[in-house]
Amino acid sequence: MEIEGWSQTLTAGPLLLIAAAAIAVLLVLIIKLRVHAFLALIIISALTAFATGIPTGEVVPVLLFGFGNTLASVALLVGLGAMLGRLLETSGGAQVLADKLIGIFGEKRAPLALGVASLLFGFPIFFDAGLVVMLPVVFSVARRLGGSVLTYALPAVGAFSVMHVFLPPHPGPVTAATFFEANVGYIILVGLVCAIPAWYLSSYLFGKIMGRKINLPVPSILGEAENVKNPPSVGLVIMLLLLPMLLIFLNTGLGTLANSGAVSEDTAGRGWYELLRAIGETPIALTITLIIAALTIGKVRGMSGSAIEKTFESALGPVCSVILITGAGGMFGGVLRTSGIGDAMENVLSDLGIPVILAGFIIAAVMRVAQGSATVALTTAAGLVAPAVLAGDYNAMQLAAMVVAVAAGSVVLSHVNDSGFWLVGRFLEMDVKTTFKTWTVLETIIGVVGFAIAAAIFGLAGVA
Repeated sequence: MEIEGWSQTLTAGPLLLIAAAAIAVLLVLIIKLRVHAFLALIIISALTAFATGIPTGEVVPVLLFGFGNTLASVALLVGLGAMLGRLLETSGGAQVLADKLIGIFGEKRAPLALGVASLLFGFPIFFDAGLVVMLPVVFSVARRLGGSVLTYALPAVGAFSVMHVFLPPHPGPVTAATFFEANVGYIILVGLVCAIPAWYLSSYLFGKIMGRKINLPVPSILGEAENVKNPPSVGLVIMLLLLPMLLIFLNTGLGTLANSGAVSEDTAGRGWYELLRAIGETPIALTITLIIAALTIGKVRGMSGSAIEKTFESALGPVCSVILITGAGGMFGGVLRTSGIGDAMENVLSDLGIPVILAGFIIAAVMRVAQGSATVALTTAAGLVAPAVLAGDYNAMQLAAMVVAVAAGSVVLSHVNDSGFWLVGRFLEMDVKTTFKTWTVLETIIGVVGFAIAAAIFGLAGVA
């Protein structure tokens, strides 16, 4: 947001000191004083705006602009994705899909089957929700086949993690896409290219190694997986998971053809072409998928309209905190950009010779280690490097690679200040030491491998 008639008079040094102080105080508020991240981000955003000399009368408009501009896209995608995931979860789709894949892959490849099922199911479902619905299936398979539960659980929990980190409609990549003005279709493409190898190395292979080293019994915390009557068919579940991706790719593909000149300007201006592009816009694609899911799954299970409405309602409450924190992070990022701190950071990074894509990864990783929340880490890092990204001459594929690179930084070195650390540790009934050996290492491998692949894509896209 530009403020008419005002320009920043502070130099880069004071601006960067203010930014460092703002982040330090933010961490103290969240970690030491246990202030909720939403409130802490609002406080720091306002104090930073005043400290950088933004006119007093413009402080609130700047805060609201950053908050509202972020939520305009994030709230829709996260809310729709959560509703779709909840419907699939309560219908028994996860268990049906996992059982089918185990039947196809065989018992010896059960960990691979569970991982593939979690990758598919993790597209619309948030990490914690996916973990809760899939772990009973994982435990059931582990009881039936024997061996350490880590062999079966790590491929599944790692799959949900990589999908949550790298792919829309999850809040991290959606937020970074908003800041960098990146195309969601390209982000899905780059995210998949990064997520699958990262999962294979960090979760499947690493899970097999840790399963041999640590003989962890099957936990009793969740009991056995509950059998759902009249679950949807495997084909229907897969269709619902793939439909939004196909629609989004339709939008991206048509846009690419138009930009390359393969589609004439006359064709690009016709109503049917614009309609297809609109259908492929992410909010519309998810809405269409959600409607089809309600009609098909509701018909299969005989659910009434009120039952479906209650299912959707139950999905929105848990994600409100994520949405609001993301919006507040956008508020902080907006202040950083409006005040000129982002431009100062760009100049310093240029002088130090640190590429923007590496700077984003490092900042996100530092924030992740310091305060635990991947959402706050990614939002802060994306806000800091966004001016440098927007000022650069990057193509759509490079912008998508930078989104994934920053997201990769936000997942590394999960430890005791991360709720996911305790969630996985408690569900698998591991002590802190074992959780460090397994979950922390797994998350770090995801981040490092994801960044390496994203950086390679960034470089190749710049040459092409």
